[in-house]
Amino acid sequence: ALTRIEQVFTNFRASSLYLTQPVGGPDQPDFVNAGAVIETSLEPAALMTYFHKLEVEFGREPSPERNLPRTLDIDLIFYGNTIHDAPELTIPHPRFHERRFVLEPLAEIAPQLIDPLSGKTIRQLLIDCPDQHRVFRTSH
Repeated sequence: ALTRIEQVFTNFRASSLYLTQPVGGPDQPDFVNAGAVIETSLEPAALMTYFHKLEVEFGREPSPERNLPRTLDIDLIFYGNTIHDAPELTIPHPRFHERRFVLEPLAEIAPQLIDPLSGKTIRQLLIDCPDQHRVFRTSH
């Protein structure tokens, strides 16, 4: 999926892959997470539509239940300095600062990125993050 995103968007940067302990949901195997930074002319809603189509293309099936195993899950964490709060999309992602599995990959590629809500860098948010779930970089 990262290769596809790199082919479509400009100034692509991706983190390493991280094995992460699942947060919430039933007992399940570790997830593989990564972070990426891209530039796009797409508006946030159109970008999410593209990401959802990519998820389906990679085998994700719709489910009303949350936190279940899935083949691909792409979240839009930031969109520049945009602050947007609507039922279909909230930017920045409302729980990103509580999730080590989001912050670790972002800190690798964009540690000085500033959260427009708190004014803190990704590095500072990672230091302050209360999440103790297991997250470690992998070579796979």
